[in-house]
Amino acid sequence: MRLSDFAFDLPDELIARHPLAERRGSRLLCLDGPTGELHHRQFVDLLEQLQPGDLMVFNNTRVIPARLFGRKETGGQLEVLVERVLDEYRVLAHIRSSKSPKPGSRILLDGDASAEMVARHAALFELRFAEPVLPLLDRVGHMPLPPYIDREDDSADRERYQTVYAKREGAVAAPTAGLHFDAALLQAIRDKGVETAEVTLHVGAGTFQPVRVDRIEDHVMHQEWLEVSAEVVSAVVQCKARGGRVIAVGTTSVRSLESAARDGVLKPFSGDTDIFLYPGRPFHVVDALVTNFHLPESTLLMLVSAFAGYPETMAAYAAAVAERYRFFSYGDAMFITRNPAPRGPEVSQ
Repeated sequence: MRLSDFAFDLPDELIARHPLAERRGSRLLCLDGPTGELHHRQFVDLLEQLQPGDLMVFNNTRVIPARLFGRKETGGQLEVLVERVLDEYRVLAHIRSSKSPKPGSRILLDGDASAEMVARHAALFELRFAEPVLPLLDRVGHMPLPPYIDREDDSADRERYQTVYAKREGAVAAPTAGLHFDAALLQAIRDKGVETAEVTLHVGAGTFQPVRVDRIEDHVMHQEWLEVSAEVVSAVVQCKARGGRVIAVGTTSVRSLESAARDGVLKPFSGDTDIFLYPGRPFHVVDALVTNFHLPESTLLMLVSAFAGYPETMAAYAAAVAERYRFFSYGDAMFITRNPAPRGPEVSQ
């Protein structure tokens, strides 16, 4: 499979740079994987797609204000993007500056904060802060909006670039399918007889890294930390036993569940994953998916193509562009039922 198979033309004005006034105000494109049928709905119509006995799995990660600005002691300006919190005082981070800081050098950050560059690990820098990391980020950090939201973050992003059920701090990008849910909609889902469960996957900045190989099978995925508990495994087993569907809210929930079932059997799991789901790779757990619209040539678009089928996915994206859906993190959503016999790009051409 070639990277160019997953390209599509997207007018710049369809990139959602701000959230809508209401979380549930987005549109919903429903794709039936087995038939390829498309239906244009509103996000609140998601309730009509759910059935009593289904299980919805949410990613409860919480986005940290991971972007910091400052300068080196020598005066050069820099930007820090925390990738992973290692402990109370240390992080792994991306640093953007004219020259990379050297081990032992001090970084002076806005808000009278500082850090020492301890070591470099490939593209990431290990930093040790002079005070506990998470309170410092909350005090002086900025929300790490994706590169395609080409504006400064504002106070509203602290709330809106975060799910209402976010609990466990550690993500540097939001699990964006969850941004559409408010408390009332979650209650309506439960009132319908749909069970819910929560996994944790701390989304890393690597989710926005472009695929740089022409043959997608050669792509090496970034690693992200996740946890699927024994309680979640039990909820999935009970759902399957009663004939319900496991519905993942977001590709991060998909990656969590499928990482914990890599050998075909879902088991509790805690640790790093580098799972790469593209056409031809199997799904062992997830039956349906709520997800936003993803970037051209991205690993997330490849995951959706593996789930729904390549021709069905690309046709849905063409329809979304034609109908002027809003794309990416603050954009509209899809509800997709899994295609049991998905085709890849080679057999669909």
